[in-house]
Amino acid sequence: MTDLSKLASDLLAKGPHKLEPTTRRVRVLFNKIYIADTTSARHVWEHPYYPQYYLPLDSIKPHTLTKGKPISHSTNNNDGAAFLGSLRVNDRSTERVLIFEKGPLADLVRLEFGAMDAWYEEDKEIYVHPKDPYKRVDILPSSRKVTVGIEDKTVAESAGGMFLIETGLPTRYYLPQTSVKWEYVTPSDTTSSCPYKGQANYYNVTIDGKEHKDAIWWYQYPTPESIAIAGMVCFYNEKVDIWIDGVKQERPISKFG
Repeated sequence: MTDLSKLASDLLAKGPHKLEPTTRRVRVLFNKIYIADTTSARHVWEHPYYPQYYLPLDSIKPHTLTKGKPISHSTNNNDGAAFLGSLRVNDRSTERVLIFEKGPLADLVRLEFGAMDAWYEEDKEIYVHPKDPYKRVDILPSSRKVTVGIEDKTVAESAGGMFLIETGLPTRYYLPQTSVKWEYVTPSDTTSSCPYKGQANYYNVTIDGKEHKDAIWWYQYPTPESIAIAGMVCFYNEKVDIWIDGVKQERPISKFG
């Protein structure tokens, strides 16, 4: 969970990585009440990977927001520039709130995305975090032969995969389930969520008694924009060996491995 005091202190000292307005109508639901409704939200990149929504203070439903402890930071005379906050609607509250009063984020409020019941862009619910307006996801069918190996064992092979190319990430090779040697595979309890693809489930791979946890993931019911990978499996390029048409690929370096 994000340390809100540290996040605010870092933002006051260094500023966000990027800050941009958006014309999308953004609404936030909390305890069955829309506590924010605005067309003046900001995309704020707290780190390089994706943005969060920061909302104008005057877009928050009156009498729901309370200013709490100030964030202590003396650099550039930033005392009193940001505060921890709380949001209360009837019998429910959350303290996952930041309120900014000075600097580039002045008069903006950060509501923890996951602490709210739902977020909407126009009339469409969004999940996990706002999508990055500079990110693109392409899913391309390919007849190139993909071979996946772990510990010198071939665990999957197919010439009928889908290549998923996502800005800033390695190309992912989604293969039919029938390409997998299931004798090496067991279900995992792990799940994860992606705003572009939906909720993923995972499999472990065990070779000669050594378990490679969560080496495979798949989307049974992906988002409409990613429906082409429904039911297909994918291996972390960072953790397995992959050959494309017989040519071994270098393992990429990313935050996933």
